[in-house]
Amino acid sequence: MSEFLLPLIFFFIAFFYSSVGFGGGSSYLAILSLVIGEFYEIRTTALIFNLAVVTIGTAVYVRHKVFDFKQFWPFIVFSIPMAFLGAQLKLSEKTFFLILGSALLLSAFFMGLRVLKRKNENRSFSWIKRSGLGGSVGFLSGVAGIGGGIFLSPILNLSGWANPRTVASLASTFILFNSASGLAGLIVADSFHFDADFAIPLLISVIAGGSVGSYLSNSRLNIHVIRGLTAILVAYVGLRLILLHGFGMEI
Repeated sequence: MSEFLLPLIFFFIAFFYSSVGFGGGSSYLAILSLVIGEFYEIRTTALIFNLAVVTIGTAVYVRHKVFDFKQFWPFIVFSIPMAFLGAQLKLSEKTFFLILGSALLLSAFFMGLRVLKRKNENRSFSWIKRSGLGGSVGFLSGVAGIGGGIFLSPILNLSGWANPRTVASLASTFILFNSASGLAGLIVADSFHFDADFAIPLLISVIAGGSVGSYLSNSRLNIHVIRGLTAILVAYVGLRLILLHGFGMEI
């Protein structure tokens, strides 16, 4: 893959995902698996890119006063230790990508449903329900090597927990803490592998894409169009991972 094409791809991945409060970890994993041979280097690099993008997004949401810690803390506090534990699981490369692909297809399905369901609701979730959901998604995110917002956000949007921008703010913050916890889990498990010479140019690209996407997410950008495009991208990535690692088929 061209040395100029790869940073451009990562820029647009970061742009699309950050515009709806995500970090892009799932697509980073898929693309990195094509150019990096070492499994744990793929996971480490994707988590670092994820962390960089959502740090920017969270800062933007805080600045625009969308961030609501009183509502968010049960999701986050209980997800951190579960993401840490999930990241320490020793999975084969095939099992890892099949789990990730299946989870992404399910997430894309719920994202698609949310695009069709335009009506916004504001349902109250008890702190126990928020904690349970946060812990469950946190563990899955640790296993899958991503921040988990791509799983949490569609569930909350579909259930009508809050308006889309509040959910996007939570997703960004959720990914931030879970990515950091997941990286800590990789370090403790002696699975942290990072090639700075290869990754730094791509890191600059995702920071640039994440900055633009996070800014536009708080403007008049049509969030439904972006969410629909993101659902298509997520579905493609999930299907590709399952076909490639489960059946040896390329698409």
